[in-house]
Amino acid sequence: MTPGEHAPDPRGARSPAEFLARLRALKDWSGLTYRELSARAEARGDVLPRSTVANMLSRTTLPREELLTAFVRACGTDPAALERWRTARRELEGRRGYEGDPGPGPDLPAPDPDPALVGAPPKAPDPDPDPEGRHPDPEETPREAPAQLPEGTGPMGEGPPAPEEPPASGGPPVPEESSASEELSDPEEPSVPEVAPGVPPVWPGGPADAPPAPGAGDRFRIRRLLVPAIAVAALVFAGVSIVAFLRDGHTGHPPRTPTAPAAGDVLIRVAGTDFCLAERRGSRAGQVYQVPCAAAGVPLYALAEAGGGRWRIASDHPDYGAGCSGIPSGGRVPDAPYEDSECGDPTRVEEFSLEPHGSPVEGYRIVPAGSATPGSCVTVVGDRAAAWSRLAQAPCAPDAAGQLFDFDRRS
Repeated sequence: MTPGEHAPDPRGARSPAEFLARLRALKDWSGLTYRELSARAEARGDVLPRSTVANMLSRTTLPREELLTAFVRACGTDPAALERWRTARRELEGRRGYEGDPGPGPDLPAPDPDPALVGAPPKAPDPDPDPEGRHPDPEETPREAPAQLPEGTGPMGEGPPAPEEPPASGGPPVPEESSASEELSDPEEPSVPEVAPGVPPVWPGGPADAPPAPGAGDRFRIRRLLVPAIAVAALVFAGVSIVAFLRDGHTGHPPRTPTAPAAGDVLIRVAGTDFCLAERRGSRAGQVYQVPCAAAGVPLYALAEAGGGRWRIASDHPDYGAGCSGIPSGGRVPDAPYEDSECGDPTRVEEFSLEPHGSPVEGYRIVPAGSATPGSCVTVVGDRAAAWSRLAQAPCAPDAAGQLFDFDRRS
């Protein structure tokens, strides 16, 4: 506060909007940040979350008396000034029939959430493609029909048995009832009918009924063995691909095409994973973590252009209201946490450059603009394959490991 300057006086405020304008002037008079106001209130035994103060001062409706008391006391006023603020609030409430604003906070009733933001569920990750590769069934492979043979062939389709060699005495051959060659003959390989020397064989159906070329049966058997071999090789290749994705930090789905930053509601995804950015529900710290995208709904994020190629990452928390993601203390601490808090705190870095990385683009770095630690990027620190690993400011790595993000549209 400026020495000798009087604190703003709430008397004379003619509307809730004017009353809130004088409350904002009281904060400026105190010279305290939201964080410092919260710490001073806690030292007095009051509950005054930083985001609650920011939310209260951004409205034009009267705060609850308990919240007003904690805030005015934290600003450093004396008891007489505190009573003037309480009296002015009561008069406005009675004169206009105003019922007051509940105001958010862990010990205070939460404000009605914006159904357009809080009620919107996080976008579920796109379903993983599961291409089906069908392989021909070896049992469905058409078989070559055996050629029709002339009458007089053997019972298994072979030609007439060859004449036995005449005995040495030149007598007639002794016929046999069966032979081993008949029992073991291949029904799919008919023999050529016997013809007179020098006369080409004539097949009943013409050239189309001619027997397969020598070795055709072997080629057919090779084809029957080759089809299942190809199927097994395809399955092995698919298994190796899945293992490679898992080993490289993917979650079993093909690489996604990164979504370029655009103003509007977004789900901020850690590139190449199924993790998205979120907070722990019930924590006042505002620390941002990576969590499974299906569970990333607190807070809801949106991108807003800040000019000059810079962006603000706005947050909407169901308990603490509107805020901004940022780096505390101007980024002076190399491992400073990446956290959500109320917007407008001059001690925080709240604007970022969203820089593409890779060719083709693999994702976007979130680079704090004007950080006191140059060359820093928002980074997943700790175990990057585990849920609830925190995010912090860290040196930008050449391979950008743990530093690339997608900005999925959130409907």
